[in-house]
Amino acid sequence: MASQLTVKGVEKGDEYYHVTYRDSDSFEELRTPDWASKPARSVVPGSEVRMGQDNDEWLVQSVLIPIDGVEDSDDASRKAMEIVTRLTD
Repeated sequence: MASQLTVKGVEKGDEYYHVTYRDSDSFEELRTPDWASKPARSVVPGSEVRMGQDNDEWLVQSVLIPIDGVEDSDDASRKAMEIVTRLTD
């Protein structure tokens, strides 16, 4: 499933790169589930995954990658995809 995802955008904030896969407005609810923290932090410490509810299914909406954990926005995008792959495999 991760192979079907494409990055829609990467925004640099004060502390994180926000790597977006899906528009947040398309979800009824967004969460940062605890169960996704371990796989995310195994790739880049401090990373978080935001999931959106679409009917009964939870999908990755975006991944937050700490700025000090990657070289640049391209690296953040690669690390975010690695996290998504771990979650969906």
